[in-house]
Amino acid sequence: MIGNKYLQSLFDYQDEDTSLNQLLEMLKYKDADFIESLNNPVKLELCTDKEIIYLTKASSLIDYCLQSHDIEVPQWLRDEKLSFDKPYYHPKRISDFEKIKLQYTNPSPFKNRNVYFDLEGIHRV
Repeated sequence: MIGNKYLQSLFDYQDEDTSLNQLLEMLKYKDADFIESLNNPVKLELCTDKEIIYLTKASSLIDYCLQSHDIEVPQWLRDEKLSFDKPYYHPKRISDFEKIKLQYTNPSPFKNRNVYFDLEGIHRV
């Protein structure tokens, strides 16, 4: 169980893309309650494998966005458990060339977790 009510509700969405979009909306508008909730560490040892996978993707986005807003990133978001052994690409249907490009162009919050997003795709309008 994730323990953070915001992250848990996002994890519980039926569609992961919708969940990640909702996460990005909260981050874009600097939702104070959500950002404050991140100061209470998630007990990763109590999370299921599926929750860890979700949190790995989410933590890369949270870390990146908090840094973009000059907000301190809670240390638990950088736990080594929140990284993949093999690269994860979002979106999944991209060419090998695009995968290599993402590996070189994504900032460290993504590289450190082996999670790669198209930065144009995560920017909110």
